[in-house]
Parts: sequence; C-alpha cells; structure tokens
Amino acid sequence: MEGRGTRGQVGGVDLKGQGIGFGFQPPGLPASSIITAVQQQDYSASVWLRRREKLEHSQQKCIVIFALVCCFAVLMALIFSAVDIWGEDEETEEECSSNCSIVLVENIPADMLFSDDSAFHLPLSTGLNSLLDKARVAVEIVSPVWLLNSIGLFQGRALLSRLQGLKDKGIQLKISTGDFDSAELKTLADNHDAEVHKVNMTALTKGFLKSSFWVVDRKHFYIGSASMDWRSLTTVMKELGVVVYDCKPLALDLHKVFSLYWGLQHKTFIPTFWSKRLFPFFSKEKPGSLLVNQTKVETYISSSPDVFITKDRSSDLEAISAVIQQARHFIYISTIDYLPLLNMQRYWSRIDGLLREALILRKVHVRLLISCWEETHPLTFNFIWSLKSLCMEQANCSLEAVSATPGMNHNRFMVTDRAVYIGNLDWVGKEFTYNAGAGLVISHPENVAERNSTVVEQLQAVFKRDWFSRYANTIQTNGIPVCSKQQINKSVLFKSAKTATSYLLGKIFYICFAEPWSYGEPFQPKLNKWVK
Repeated sequence: MEGRGTRGQVGGVDLKGQGIGFGFQPPGLPASSIITAVQQQDYSASVWLRRREKLEHSQQKCIVIFALVCCFAVLMALIFSAVDIWGEDEETEEECSSNCSIVLVENIPADMLFSDDSAFHLPLSTGLNSLLDKARVAVEIVSPVWLLNSIGLFQGRALLSRLQGLKDKGIQLKISTGDFDSAELKTLADNHDAEVHKVNMTALTKGFLKSSFWVVDRKHFYIGSASMDWRSLTTVMKELGVVVYDCKPLALDLHKVFSLYWGLQHKTFIPTFWSKRLFPFFSKEKPGSLLVNQTKVETYISSSPDVFITKDRSSDLEAISAVIQQARHFIYISTIDYLPLLNMQRYWSRIDGLLREALILRKVHVRLLISCWEETHPLTFNFIWSLKSLCMEQANCSLEAVSATPGMNHNRFMVTDRAVYIGNLDWVGKEFTYNAGAGLVISHPENVAERNSTVVEQLQAVFKRDWFSRYANTIQTNGIPVCSKQQINKSVLFKSAKTATSYLLGKIFYICFAEPWSYGEPFQPKLNKWVK
C-alpha cells in the first residue's frame, strides 16, 4: 500500500511539479483541468470574436471613408471641370441700374449710295472707339477672326493701335476667340499684356465660334454682325449692330457669356454642369424690364448652341421663335444666308415652319432680304419659292424676297412691329446647332403708350432703306439669281468640261446626282432649263 502511495506520490506530485503531467492523477484534477481548458478556449474564442468584430467594424469604416473620399474626388473633378469665374464678386440684379442708352451702328461701304432722306446711323468704327473712350477697368472682346491690320486702310489699324495702348492706361484687355493663327493676337499677348483665350470649337461641337461682341467695364457693350476684320470697318462689308451705354444688367448678362467662353480654353469636352455665376438675370420667360432711351422695354441676351446654354439662359432659336410668334403685322429679316437644312439630307423646320405658320395662320407680312454671293447655295431659292407659293391663292398672305449684292448685306437681324433680334449667326440650320453665337432681343410691352423714337422703329427704317435701294433685286419664282449661277459655274464638276456636250452632261449629272436626290421635285425646272 505504501509502495503504491509512494509511487503515486512520485508519479503524481513530483512529476506534476516538474510539469510533465503524466502518471496518476487524483480523481478531481482531470475535471478541473477540463473546465479550465474549456474556459481558456471560451476566452480565446471571445477574444477572437471581439477582434473579428473590431476588424469588421474597421473595414466598414475604411469602406465608408473610401467611398466618401471617392465622392469628394468626383465632386472636385466636376467642380474643376465646370466653368467658373474664380476671384470675382458675384453681382446681383438688384445692384444694377436700369437706365440705358442704345445707338445703332453701321458700316456702309463708301461706294454704296442711298438717297439723302434715308436713315443713317453712327459709323461702326466710331461706336467701337466710343466704348474705348469709356473704358476704365477692362475691355472684353469675343471675335471669330482677328485681321485689323491692313495696309492703306486706317480704320482697322487705328482700332488695333488703341487696343495696344490699353496696357499703358492700366486697362485690362481680355480676348476670347476661335482664331488660332492670328499674328495680331500673338502680338497683343506678347507685347501688350492682353489675355487671350482660344476656344477649340472643333473639339467641343465640331463647329466654329461666330460670336462677335464687346463688354466694357461690365457696363457698356457692343453686339452685332461685325468681327475684328478690317473689311467690317471699311469699304467692303455692310455691317449692323448696337452700342449700349450705361446698361449694367444687360452688360453683366453678356459678360456671363464671355466668361463661359473664357473658361473653355484648353477644354476638349463640354463641362458636366455650369457654374451658378454664369446663370443670366434675364431670359425669354423672365425678360428684363429696363428703360432704354427713356422708353420702357423688355430685353434679354440669348446664345447658341444648346450645349452652351446655362440654366435660365434662352437660346438664339428660342429668342427668334418668340419674336416671330409675337409679331402681329410684319416680320422683316435681313441675313446673309437663309437655308433651313441641317445637312443636305435633313430638313430643319425650326424657323421655316414658324414663318409658314405666320404667313398662313396669322396673315403676317414677311420680307426676306438675303445676300447674293458666290457661297449662296442654290437650294436657298428653292425654299424661298416654296414660301412664296404658300401665298399664291391665299388672301392677305404676303411673302417678298430680295437678294442683295455681296457687299450690300452682311447683317444678321430681324425686326417686327413689336421687337428686334440682333445676332451673330446666319439663318442656317447647322449654324444654330454647332456654332457659338449670341443675340440681343428688345421688345416693347403692349401697354406702353408714350415713348420716344425706339430702336425698333430705327431698325425698321434701316430695313426699308436697304429693301428699296438699287442694290436689292426681287427674287422671281423659279428664277435663279446670278449669284447661284456663278456658284454652279465655279463647281469642280464643270471645270473639267472641255466641250459643249461634256458641259451639258456635267450639268445633268450635277442636278440629278450631285445635289440631294430627296429634293428632286424642285430640280425638274432647272433640268428642263439646262436641257433646253
């Protein structure tokens, strides 16, 4: 018994004390060890679970933080991709005065003669120089081309010289343009501290920048058909626009259009959204009620194309549509080109349809004065004949159209019995779709009884002067003006014709195949004419 006890003691106590843990164990020890082991396992499991929960919680935090960082990065990218006007104080409509003065400006070639009692207005070059006289802080100019320096013609060179001198007066000159090759702009930037931003319209819309306007001190401005081209200031082109003085609300709205172009430098994509600073004060739905030449008017600035339209800004097409729809008695249109096509296979009805509606449904008298030059497309006259044909058997329906000599008409305006629209774009479908332009609408509220001579009445007089001048010729039904024949004769298709037979075949081929076959009906009279 003792031996067993000794062995048990040796095998149990001594060896246990050595930590070996084998041999005979007292009956209660295995259970406590098991309990301890289980408790240790439970503790380890609880620790592991807590660690796992902490890890999952940390991972969730990381995911949330990562998502927030991504959202912030996207937001910042959108902010920096949008056009904004950094560092400028945002002015409000309430801060602006509303007593404006407006002057029509024209460039009339020296060899163009009108009767002594005809309407005449301030020369364009004089109007632009008057804006420079008023400049104190900044002159902002948008022009599609820069070609002022011409030998022997002082108006363009004189204007360029004054722009170069703004630096010495501490006046900032900022220019936005689509002209990437102008030596004059390079000189202005390198030697006269002008800031020049170039807009890549080809990348943005596959179009061109056709806008032409000035903003001076965000208080005065010019808008019209003339660009910074010596031909628009001298004896070559007949131009028309307006110079507006002391009209901060409208000048600020036009400045916002300038700022939009300004922010597009180096961009090859349209921003996702536009800065609030570019939103206009006035629009077609909410025109500005201002005093212009001491007469109450409603007015706003429009622009094109649609992808450049910020919130609340009216497009040029919306402006033109509104002016046409508001007309009650007459619509006079003076433009270089009138061609309601997007391309040679697609009719564009936005303006043409409204004119047809005005003629037929409202019995409004419509007059079209278009340029007749080598770039006039023959289909122009097909559409004019189509408009004229609407009135053949309709009482009180009248559409007249005349063509002007090339130097006679570089205008782009419309005047009705109630409003005027002065813009930068030709009335061609693709112009409003792809090209950048701006416009000014001025209309008279119906309830205004007492008023001075208005820009609407002045522009009516200008249109009638041009319409009845010796330089305008009536477009006869089914008659092709000389300008289109010149274009056809210059076609490459006919330059290769060596004999009368090949010439005739070339004409037939051109009419039947080279021009759009979908417009075949109007071509039949021309085909018969050439075959005869």
